[in-house]
Amino acid sequence: MDSSVVTSHASRAKSVKGSLVAALLPLALTGCEAPLNLEGVDKELAKSVRRTDQFQAVAANDSTVLAVGSDGIVLSSPLDTLSWNRQRIPSQPSLVDVETCPDQSFVALGMDGQVWFADSRGSNWRASATGTQESALSLACGPDNSVWVTASFSTIISSRNKGDSWNEVSLEEDAQLTDVTFIDENTLIIAGEFGLVVKSTDGGTTWSAPEFMPNDFYPQGIYFTSADEGWAAGLSGQILHTSDGGVSWQRQETPTESPLYSFHALGERLFVTGDHGNVLELNGKGWKQIDSPKIPVYLRDAQALSEKQLLVAGGWGSLFTVDVK
Repeated sequence: MDSSVVTSHASRAKSVKGSLVAALLPLALTGCEAPLNLEGVDKELAKSVRRTDQFQAVAANDSTVLAVGSDGIVLSSPLDTLSWNRQRIPSQPSLVDVETCPDQSFVALGMDGQVWFADSRGSNWRASATGTQESALSLACGPDNSVWVTASFSTIISSRNKGDSWNEVSLEEDAQLTDVTFIDENTLIIAGEFGLVVKSTDGGTTWSAPEFMPNDFYPQGIYFTSADEGWAAGLSGQILHTSDGGVSWQRQETPTESPLYSFHALGERLFVTGDHGNVLELNGKGWKQIDSPKIPVYLRDAQALSEKQLLVAGGWGSLFTVDVK
């Protein structure tokens, strides 16, 4: 199968509509004389963003922004004027992360361990199998365009040649590694289950002995402004802060007990998104709610569109902008 080809909207719509008609036909044969009204189905299939979409991640380069999610859905738009184009990768992988590389290309991660590469417009997708037996969880693209994947059993997978080959190592800890971030070309930090934190200062060649956040903290996302200062977001609305590179952590106050997932910077301002429609902003040593749509769904990721606007993505077709004053 040529993975660079995405199914057209027309063929997908025909398939879904055909399935709906097949499901409704028995009702028509049991005495219902009213004609089938598929107007609502047609309207939903004509939308670029549908209420059944489960978005997991967004990313942008200098000209294009992408949103990815379950069933191989990829939405792309010009960065300056949002106008979504809908694609579907034929094998319908569950895409859990997407990142932009310095060369302006995009890379996405499938839950099955496949990594998908695309051009700067978010087109011409091709798959590369990492070969791991572990569950893939997060993705990063390094300053040298290397690709890094974290997974279960403290597994770190990397490629320095756009997926032509992969290197897999384990820290030999029975922990899920939930996020990875680059601070500079040599410094990476990875965090995971049981509060595990490891650091590399040589571009991922070697890793420090694990440090641990207090109380078996389960980080969902991390963000570092330097090798010393960083934050970790987790379950029950908890956010931890470190000023010594993860040796010690202090809890910061938040206005929610819902899980928090990922951090996003707008200039010098820092935001975090989470479950139950939460979008919070750092305010001193604590966090405050900002004005955003109050929707009871998870908001998994966000992307800065400008210094005054965030694009937020999440469950049940949630893909909207938030203006920040």
